[in-house]
Amino acid sequence: MADKPSSGEIFGIPYNFERPSISRMLKSYWQPGDGMLVEKPFGIGYTLNLANWRSWLVLAVVGALLWNERGDDGGADADEDPVEVVVED
Repeated sequence: MADKPSSGEIFGIPYNFERPSISRMLKSYWQPGDGMLVEKPFGIGYTLNLANWRSWLVLAVVGALLWNERGDDGGADADEDPVEVVVED
């Protein structure tokens, strides 16, 4: 049986199924010379490069949206009583 490659590209999307190490994970998430997206240290696809300021901007926007959603009560104030609506034919 032929050995299957543990890393490479398929349809332009990188994959890597080698056993992850701490140094490889640190190197993949912090690459000062590269763009916002870099290859994942384990798995399929891309991840954020934390050495790029745009990645921190994305994380801040996602965090703000999550914070806003968790604090949102559907637009109704908790102090208000329910409103009865009467529809006549």
